[in-house]
Amino acid sequence: MKLPRHAAILELVRTRRIASQEALREALLERGIDVAQATLSRDIRDLGLVKAPDEQGGSSYVIPAGGAEQGPNLQRLLPALYVGADGVGNLLILKTLVGGAQPIAVAIDAEGWPEIVGTSGGDDTILIVLRSPDHRETIVSRIEAIADRRGE
Repeated sequence: MKLPRHAAILELVRTRRIASQEALREALLERGIDVAQATLSRDIRDLGLVKAPDEQGGSSYVIPAGGAEQGPNLQRLLPALYVGADGVGNLLILKTLVGGAQPIAVAIDAEGWPEIVGTSGGDDTILIVLRSPDHRETIVSRIEAIADRRGE
């Protein structure tokens, strides 16, 4: 059932504005595919779908440029969507434009930086958990260099 479900998800994302997991779940249900939220979350991750700003001022799921097998590109996303960073201890918060947090979080995870335990992306905020508080400035500097924000 996984392959037909994945094909249906990709077709829906290509042909409709899908703004949430619930909207995607309902669209799949219209096609006779009943899927649990946890399974749908895994499918979205497996397919490499990301939420990105759309023409209607909100955000919706998209297939990254280059196809689902190629995840979001940090070098492309940060200059366009990064707003700023702040943190305490081993926690770092990145602020993005609305709809930018999830694709940037996915791209940061894909980089495999050893200083980062993991990320959690909302709509415009990313929580980054660092292995050590000593890594916070290193990661902020790296992110701001990619975003080309040095000295701002």
